[in-house]
Amino acid sequence: MMKVRVRGVVAALAVVTLVGTACAKASSSSSPAGGGTQTSAASLTTITPGFLTVGSCLDYAPFETVKGSGDPTGFDVELTDAIAAKLGFDKAHVTWTKANFNTIFTAVATGQFDMVAAAVTSTGATGRKRAQTVGFSDYYFNSRLSLAVTSAQTSTITSTDQLQSGDTVGVQKGTTGAQWAVDNLQAKGIGIKEFTSATDAFRDLSAGNLTGVINDESSSYAIAATMTDVKVVQPIETNEKYSFAFAPANTALVDAWNAGLKQVVADGEYATIFAKYFPGTPVPPEYAASGASSSPSA
Repeated sequence: MMKVRVRGVVAALAVVTLVGTACAKASSSSSPAGGGTQTSAASLTTITPGFLTVGSCLDYAPFETVKGSGDPTGFDVELTDAIAAKLGFDKAHVTWTKANFNTIFTAVATGQFDMVAAAVTSTGATGRKRAQTVGFSDYYFNSRLSLAVTSAQTSTITSTDQLQSGDTVGVQKGTTGAQWAVDNLQAKGIGIKEFTSATDAFRDLSAGNLTGVINDESSSYAIAATMTDVKVVQPIETNEKYSFAFAPANTALVDAWNAGLKQVVADGEYATIFAKYFPGTPVPPEYAASGASSSPSA
C-alpha cells in the first residue's frame, strides 16, 4: 500500500510509525488529538495513538481522490474529517492510506488501518458478505449502479438490455458493480473485464476496448464529466447504501463514529458537504439537518 500525504505531520515519520504499528495490538492515546465535542480521541483505541488512520482507494471521484498537492479530497474525505473532528481528531491527526479496494476489507480487519472510507456498499448480499470480515457504521449515502458507454454508441446502446453476446463491460474488482455484471450479464455471453480502478475502466472504454462500464452512478457521472466521449446512459436501481468499515473488534470506535455521524447530519454539516459534491441533488430525508428541508442546494 502507498501512503499519501499526511496533513500537518512529517510524512516520512508517519510512514515509519504506521509500518511499526500496523500489525501490533492497538492501544489508546494518552492525550486528545483535537477538540472533540463528546468523545476524546484519548479514549479510543487506534493503531497509532492520537491518530486516525483511514484506508481508501483514493481514485474514485467524487468520493475520494488525491489533489496535485498530494492531499486527499472528495465527499468521503470531507465527511470523514467532519465526523473525526467530533471524536477529537483534527485534520492533522487523520492519516490517509491508499489501498486496493479488492483487498481493503481484509486489510482493515487485520489492523493495517483503523477504518475504511471508500464508498463501501454495506447492503444486500455483498454487504452481508463483507460484514463477515468488518464492522459497519450506520449508513451515510444512498447509491445505485449505472451503465456508461461512449458517445458514439448512444444511438444503439441506452440500456443493458441492448448489450449482446460478445460485448464486454468493464467493472472495478471487488465492487457491487462487478457482482451485478456477473449475476445479470455473464450468462448472456457478455464478457466482464475487471480493473483495479474504476477510472482505468473508463479509460479503456474511451480507447474502444469495451462496450460499456458498470459502476456506481455518482462516480460514473463524475468520471464521465472529465471525458468528452463517454456518457452515462442508464441508472440501475439496486437500493445500495454506503457505510464506513472498521475492524470488527473495535466496537467502541464504531459506536463513537455513529454518534459523530448523527451530529454531523443534525447540525447540517452533512448537507453542506453533500451540496458541494452533488449540486442540485436533493439531500435524502434521512441525512437532512434537524428541522431542515431536503430540497436541492446549489
